[in-house]
Amino acid sequence: MQNNFDPLIIRGKSLIPVVQGGMGVGVSASKLSSAVARENGVGTIASVDLRHLHEDLLAESKIDSSEEKYTRLNCIALDREIKKAKADSEGKGMIAVNVMKAVKDHAAYVRQACESGADAIVMGAGLPLDLPEMAEGYHKDVALFPILSESRGINIVLKRWMKKGILPDAIVIEHPAHAAGHLGAATVDGVNDAKFEFKRVIEETFEVFKNLGLESEKIPLVLAGGMANFEKVKTALKNWGASAVQIGTAFAVTEEGDAHINFKKTLTGAETEQVVEFMSVAGLPARGVRTKFLDSYIKREAKLQANAKNDPRRCTQGLNCLTSCGLRDGLAKAGQFCIDIQLSAAFRGEVDKGLFFRGKDPLPFGNAIRTVQETIHYLLNGSLPTVPAK
Repeated sequence: MQNNFDPLIIRGKSLIPVVQGGMGVGVSASKLSSAVARENGVGTIASVDLRHLHEDLLAESKIDSSEEKYTRLNCIALDREIKKAKADSEGKGMIAVNVMKAVKDHAAYVRQACESGADAIVMGAGLPLDLPEMAEGYHKDVALFPILSESRGINIVLKRWMKKGILPDAIVIEHPAHAAGHLGAATVDGVNDAKFEFKRVIEETFEVFKNLGLESEKIPLVLAGGMANFEKVKTALKNWGASAVQIGTAFAVTEEGDAHINFKKTLTGAETEQVVEFMSVAGLPARGVRTKFLDSYIKREAKLQANAKNDPRRCTQGLNCLTSCGLRDGLAKAGQFCIDIQLSAAFRGEVDKGLFFRGKDPLPFGNAIRTVQETIHYLLNGSLPTVPAK
């Protein structure tokens, strides 16, 4: 797609400077990621519980369910989605897989993504210090993108990876005050800390590169959180020294987004005051739309946290999907609900029951649902295509 920005270069491949963020459960899978890749961008499949896109796997998981079967079925689903996305992307762009470090079986999903032919692994929701080990044997074929929020974390990850002779192919810098889903801060109040401001983090990261002797490596920095605005894109790429932007919510609501139409309407129809922060069961702050479920939960949160109890039976599905779960493990400072149940309900479009993650900032087309092509054209040119997308 024609634009006035420098391309994003990943392993010698020239791409548009747009990365689509990974969004689970089922929100960004093969349909969305391949549409972004066909525009020569980085499309991303979220690895979290992709069973919900495959009726046969979902049905099998209800028969004699176990943690081992849960992981196996999700690996099968991930394999299917990657291969479909690769085929549908027509050899253009890149197909990445987002893996949350907070998910218990994150290493298995990284290996599956590598074996299934993903072009890149993106890892956040925890410091991805051991991502190179998880992708061992695939370093020549699979690019690695850690997601971090401030320069201290970037410095720690770089030093650890350098000891292994590995460097990130790009670093995603996510701003907790703007992004959707799980946020890279310790507390809800901490999401607005000045240390996360993009311009500051970029400047400090360039200093980290200098101190570590990495200036010549030209590791791309990708800004994520509130970037679905042409003027912000232009500032980031032209003035701050970023190489690309990562966009989540604005792609989730496109025609090609993998979730239900009710999911998209819930996100596009949310007013500013309806987008709120709360503590997730993963022990991280999160941001979503204050729908019926979330409103009820927030009103009861203090009482539920006061009654937190370490009890494996609280994982009613028996999936134990998270390494650390506030509900199951009795962590009083974390969320007290089953995140898999709520996110899968949102994916299915169950507005009253679902948890709908959303970024804080306005969407580029308001309530309108447009195509991936139109969205990317706006992000890179500040306007819609003169010829309607086919």
